[in-house]
Amino acid sequence: MGHIAYIGIGSNLGDKLNHCEKATSEILKIDRHKLLAKSSLFKTKPIGYASQDWFVNGVIKIETDLEPTELLQTLKAIESRLGRTETFRWGPRTIDLDILFFDDLHIHTEELQIPHPLIQDRQFVLIPLAEMDQNFIHPVLKKTVQELLSTLKEDQGVKKL
Repeated sequence: MGHIAYIGIGSNLGDKLNHCEKATSEILKIDRHKLLAKSSLFKTKPIGYASQDWFVNGVIKIETDLEPTELLQTLKAIESRLGRTETFRWGPRTIDLDILFFDDLHIHTEELQIPHPLIQDRQFVLIPLAEMDQNFIHPVLKKTVQELLSTLKEDQGVKKL
């Protein structure tokens, strides 16, 4: 029996749509990964560092036989192959792949935090998640994606493509 993982995908350099599609394709090329759901892609304003181009963001839900740290290493390798270079926190990037949820695990290490610690603050994550399953319950906060989304008062500029 495989694990269920939700992966956030984002890009704001070059051909953003293509980078997101290519990353999804690369993730699914791994023979131990099966796509269970895929959100639409969304155009989003940058958060944290505003002086950069807008992002394209989406979320996929996969079944994987990999353990959380193996999945993280795999995603980092895909980012590298697709041209990601480290810049600065919240800076521009060719591709960004984040493990949002992994089963109902709660992991907090130096290299990996699951659930992703900023999910509840980010419309560009919550809106695609809600599109896939608005009743999904955050395993730590014990609220549905829709409930988390409804608590965000500020419009963060997320538009469906």
